[in-house]
Amino acid sequence: MTQRDPQRDKVDGVDGSRAVEDSDDAEPKKERVLHTRVPAVLERELKRFADNLRVPVSNLVRTILEDALNVADAATENVESRLRNAAKQLEHERERLKARVKFDPLKDVFAFQSVTLAQDATCAKCERDLAAGSRANLGLTDEPTNGKKKPRIFVCDECLPGAR
Repeated sequence: MTQRDPQRDKVDGVDGSRAVEDSDDAEPKKERVLHTRVPAVLERELKRFADNLRVPVSNLVRTILEDALNVADAATENVESRLRNAAKQLEHERERLKARVKFDPLKDVFAFQSVTLAQDATCAKCERDLAAGSRANLGLTDEPTNGKKKPRIFVCDECLPGAR
């Protein structure tokens, strides 16, 4: 059963809703009546609290719901911000650890052969570009390829072990 509010005698919509101007938006918001069941103890507390504040129970409940939604929104934004910061920190730490525990591309190489490159390549150690026609060192390994083409290991003269 719908209760009639004396303030709501002016009805704008067919559905019994009333248009109310919002200070932020040009479009009117339609207020709706929301019915809910609450325990008797909660009803008494709401009425007592509303009487102490000298406001209608409906205004008190509306204010409590609006505040609860605002708090939930703020908490969500806070959690999202914390998650973004934690993700950035994790990424930073991962990069830092990768730099400390950098994979040694020369660990399986047992010898180097000096070659003249016929194609452009990249130094496996310092990742510097090695142009076709330049001198480089081909790393030889015993590692089986298992039928897959294994990339060749080239290093520049500066990265050749024992060159320094």
